[in-house]
Amino acid sequence: MNPKASLERLAEAVGSLFRSREEIELRSGSIGKPLFFLSLPVVLTNLFQTAYNLADTFWLGQYSTEALAAISFAWPPVFLLMMLGMGISVAGSVLVAQNTGAEEHREAELAAAQTITDTTVVALLFGTIAYFVARPFVAFLGASPEVVGLAAGYLEIISLGFVFMMVYMVFNALMRGYGDTLTPMVVMFGTVLLNIVLDPFLIFGWGLPAHWPVLDGVAFPELGIRGAAYATIFSRAVGLVVGLAIMFGDRWGITIHWSDLRPRAGYLLKILRIGAPASVEGVSRAISVNLLMLVVGWFATPIVAAYGIGTRIFSMVFLPGVAVDRSVETMTGQNIGAEKPDRAAAAARIAAITLFIVLSLLGAVTYLLASPIAGLFTDDPAVVAAATQFLRYVAPSFGFIGVMRAYSGSLRGAGKTLTVAAIAIVMLAVVRFPVAWVLAERIGESGIWLSYVVSNVAGAVVAYAWYQRGTWREKRLT
Repeated sequence: MNPKASLERLAEAVGSLFRSREEIELRSGSIGKPLFFLSLPVVLTNLFQTAYNLADTFWLGQYSTEALAAISFAWPPVFLLMMLGMGISVAGSVLVAQNTGAEEHREAELAAAQTITDTTVVALLFGTIAYFVARPFVAFLGASPEVVGLAAGYLEIISLGFVFMMVYMVFNALMRGYGDTLTPMVVMFGTVLLNIVLDPFLIFGWGLPAHWPVLDGVAFPELGIRGAAYATIFSRAVGLVVGLAIMFGDRWGITIHWSDLRPRAGYLLKILRIGAPASVEGVSRAISVNLLMLVVGWFATPIVAAYGIGTRIFSMVFLPGVAVDRSVETMTGQNIGAEKPDRAAAAARIAAITLFIVLSLLGAVTYLLASPIAGLFTDDPAVVAAATQFLRYVAPSFGFIGVMRAYSGSLRGAGKTLTVAAIAIVMLAVVRFPVAWVLAERIGESGIWLSYVVSNVAGAVVAYAWYQRGTWREKRLT
């Protein structure tokens, strides 16, 4: 067999899985194929995104159990920060999608520029506030004294670089709204590689020969959990520079014009009208995570560490759900803009069925391999045992997450962000947290694991029932 010919065939096969924006028709023809070609790059983009967290979790797990517990306490506040700013990116994505569907390309570009401006201002404000409340917030969550300082140090660094994280997230959202999910995937891949390379150097430190006068012979000082934060911020900053270079150019569809960056009060109100409920949705998820940390904090450090491992594994397993959610959002937005609501409904239905099957299969694999999966992150037997129990409790309910994601994405694409926020609040605040609180007191940490199962099923039922009412079938946002 000719090795060169084999490589060429392999490259052709891999390339056939991806399509540029010009090759994907979202408003006519089949539904399954464009949904697939939109979703696959988003799956990989989110996989790379999760790799940030998994790399931190892996290396910090090798560093110390205290550092692993600290990242478990630090991540919920970071998630809260991201969700506070998420509404603006969702609004930008929906406006770009609907204007693109209506072939109002100049309006789509103005929406993209105004979204970047508003995101920058909001991110600087939230990051500043977060820096000053990092330590008391972690203490409020119930971290032990030896963990508070570690988690707060991580949060302070993330807060200072929060603007890079947020504007980079907006770049991904705007390109997705236009229908281009391939370009953000490529950029994310580069930033993840950079983060993975930097993590061990900054966490553990790395020595140099004595005749190299760099930091007294050390190029990378041992920074522990702070090193993980520095690696993440630097990688996101590099990704942001690349993303802005793409959007200020004129070769990738949406072009940002300097004149459009000037703040416009009317457009800000439009973005807030659409984005505020989306932020409520995200914040309700983040508050739920933070409130659950209050309950998790009742237990010993191994349980806290196991919770951190479990939630990061879930974030990887749910990647297809998140990807299809965003892809259905784009398809719905563009078809609502083109006045084709039936096509949007068909996309949501196909996505819900597909995700239920795919995530249920992933749940079965997770259940069977729970122990070796948990063992990848730590060699502490107590942590592995608790994480294994967590995974086996929740895995059978993965499919229901897919159903909720599919219908929530379609509702969001139609501009019904307040409805999606209400569904999230019911799932997380009305169901998950109260169930966790009550059951944890009665049966221990397994009560927390059970709260995930109950809320996942409830979220799917509520999202499906609400979608069937059909109140989302309206003309595009103006």
